[in-house]
Amino acid sequence: MGKKISVMIPCYNEVENVVPISEAVIKVLKEELPGYDYELLFIDNASTDGTRDRLEALCAGNKKIKAIFNVTNFGQFNSPFHGMCQTTGDCTVTMCCDFQDPPEIIPQFVRKWEEGHRIVSGIKTSSRESPFLYALRTVYYKLLKRMSQVQMLEHFTGFGLYDKTFIALLKELDDPIPLVRGIVAEYGAGFRLATVEYEQSRRRAGKTHNNFSTLYDAAMLSITSYTKFGLRICTLIGMACAGISFFLGVLCLIQKLVSGSGFSSEIAPLLLGVFFIGGLQLFFMGVLGEYIMNINTRVIHRPIVVEEKRLNFEEKD
Repeated sequence: MGKKISVMIPCYNEVENVVPISEAVIKVLKEELPGYDYELLFIDNASTDGTRDRLEALCAGNKKIKAIFNVTNFGQFNSPFHGMCQTTGDCTVTMCCDFQDPPEIIPQFVRKWEEGHRIVSGIKTSSRESPFLYALRTVYYKLLKRMSQVQMLEHFTGFGLYDKTFIALLKELDDPIPLVRGIVAEYGAGFRLATVEYEQSRRRAGKTHNNFSTLYDAAMLSITSYTKFGLRICTLIGMACAGISFFLGVLCLIQKLVSGSGFSSEIAPLLLGVFFIGGLQLFFMGVLGEYIMNINTRVIHRPIVVEEKRLNFEEKD
């Protein structure tokens, strides 16, 4: 066998998908990339629906299929990052378990890799998901790209191929809350980043695990890790509000001195102003809190994940 391709698939409650995705990936590797050795690594984020039983059966039937079971759910970023760092191939392909990342794209990634590109990112040009969600994500990616200090890739979720030299870099970063798409944007140019466009498919089976909370976490991690926008906008708006308040205060004082009237006629506007400024302050506190929480997580520096069990790993792995 020649070079070795690792395929890393994170999963959480994917009992209906783990067997079909393993079969689909292995079929692509054997039929279209027969000259390569392979390993297929699943990292399970404490599934409760029988996914682990399916993974144990898969590992028992094929020693090239590996699995890592986490003791609890470590979130949508930590678990895949840890899985990437446990692969042993010359390159690592990461993809979702629900078939939204098509296995048929893997040979295109490998061809780009063989041309000398050490990172090959899959970019969604269209999606069979909800048009509203796709449009909302488009707005988010464009805003993040404008606000970020690095060149973020639009519609890049992590699906792609990474050379072992990039995997080695990930191991050295020692980041307790890693964001792979941000790391790719930050260091991609040095690894000759290439892109492959694809259409995102619908989820094959099961329910999506994305909700407002997970999407909000992803957005806030991106913003607080790779932009100064939140802090800068708070500072600028705060300065503007302070200036406007001072100007209105001077006008009210002049009116009182000139006309001799009191401030009773300005009670309603003043109340509205108080509530408006109070709302802004709460908003700013929330933004600052997100940055502080990001710093706090990094300072505490807990392990990225804690493993419960490994299957088909040799001692040297």
